[in-house]
Amino acid sequence: MGLNDTPSAERLHIGFFGCRNAGKSSLVNAVTGQDLSVVSDVKGTTTDPVKKAMELLPLGPVIIIDTPGYDDEGALGKKRVESTKKVLRSCDIAVLVSEADRKLNKTEHELISLFKERNIPFLIAKNKVDISVSPAVNEKNTIYTSALNKTGIEELKNAIGASVKDKSKKINYVGDLIKANDIVVLVTPIDSAAPKGRMILPQQQAIRDILDFGAVSVVTKETELEYTLNALSKSPALVITDSQAFKQVSKIVPDEIPLTSFSILMARYKGFLNTAVEGVKALDNLKDGSRVLISEGCTHHRQCNDIGTVKMPKWLKNYTGADLILEWSSGNGFPENLKDYDMVIHCGGCMLNDNEMKYRMETAQKQGVPFTNYGTVIAYMQGILKRSLAPIPDIDF
Repeated sequence: MGLNDTPSAERLHIGFFGCRNAGKSSLVNAVTGQDLSVVSDVKGTTTDPVKKAMELLPLGPVIIIDTPGYDDEGALGKKRVESTKKVLRSCDIAVLVSEADRKLNKTEHELISLFKERNIPFLIAKNKVDISVSPAVNEKNTIYTSALNKTGIEELKNAIGASVKDKSKKINYVGDLIKANDIVVLVTPIDSAAPKGRMILPQQQAIRDILDFGAVSVVTKETELEYTLNALSKSPALVITDSQAFKQVSKIVPDEIPLTSFSILMARYKGFLNTAVEGVKALDNLKDGSRVLISEGCTHHRQCNDIGTVKMPKWLKNYTGADLILEWSSGNGFPENLKDYDMVIHCGGCMLNDNEMKYRMETAQKQGVPFTNYGTVIAYMQGILKRSLAPIPDIDF
């Protein structure tokens, strides 16, 4: 992702669904004006979801997702159907692609039921009008299209734009917690796990938010934090730290200066901080044999001192004193069945959109499993969660 790119998690996610050979891939290519997906008359050409980040007028930055046919068959087809269901977790709107010369079939009605169950707005694109002699009776929210001769493509794009919910956030990442001319100190450790030559997304997001609200950001490492605070002409209005440096930073930052973490702010931004704060209390109930799922939203090369697989297990062992059974998931591999777990500890979710994070949180809640995140857990285990939540209104702990 380039510096000028909108992060995937902040883009509108548009999924194209339907049966094999309904023309999904052709329609995706027509809507985007690019050959994103391989097109063939052979059923099942699209074998895995194809995603593309792009600018799509009049919508702006979007993620277009072309999915395998939902009527795919056999053991491999079943896996493809499951991958299609996972796409639904992040969709802001679904486009059901059917054929114009027939009514919706059983599989397509099943997809519509899934859209409604997950509260996803949807449109029906009746495709292939160029070869249809007698279009079926028009259904609600239906656009007639031809990927071949581009009929109805602009109408479909406009209908998508009119159907999606407002993606603008009701809260900011940090901007609503500060005011113009405030100084905000960002503590960003540079260790073996830090990406070479760049900042991680929450740090970038914080800097941009601070600038947008007319405040001043000062970026430093934890090893230079004390010098930085002494060098400032006035006390910062807020210090935001990487969670891994929480303990060291909390000792340096005077009690009268508000302190929180990137991870806690991200949980708030994604809409699950209250759930995370409530869920973290389950740490005190863990005992020998308790099962804990440690989940990350992205897939990355594991470093020798990785937070999820190395540091977090060590911290949990030291805090609980218990012989825990730890399991991990990453990327799209979040399990649907969580009943065997006593707790889920998730990353901040900066690479996942709000819909996906909401799905994961609600999956845990419906099954009665406490759900929290890295930053909340670290602050709680170090006895500074109350302090780290103090700058954030309407959080009860």
